[in-house]
Amino acid sequence: MPVQLNHTIVHATDQERSARFLTELLGLPDPVRFGPFLVVEVANGVSLDYLTSQAPITGQHYAFLVTEEEFDQIFGRIRERGLDHWADPHHSQPGRINHHDGGRGVYWDDPDGHALEIITRPYGSGA
Repeated sequence: MPVQLNHTIVHATDQERSARFLTELLGLPDPVRFGPFLVVEVANGVSLDYLTSQAPITGQHYAFLVTEEEFDQIFGRIRERGLDHWADPHHSQPGRINHHDGGRGVYWDDPDGHALEIITRPYGSGA
């Protein structure tokens, strides 16, 4: 079997708030409890397992490949909520999206400062 990513742990100050933030914005099913985790499943079998942490949260980056239609829906929810968003990971292009590799992409932060991104084309895939 080829190596595949199965899950990753996402530390949060409030796992319920953070997991629901992600599922609501991405239009995913509600998170499911598994032991101390709230598990968010994405379409390719990978899960983000949210864990409440008392330690300071170190922000991580999570990028999601979506269809053009999903991009429109998710970006619409980002804008409806009035969330700050950027065309780049350095937050130097506020209120914009990017068009890398002939697709679209946008970045925004979750409640704990994790950088979230949606893209419609994998980076390096060309136009």
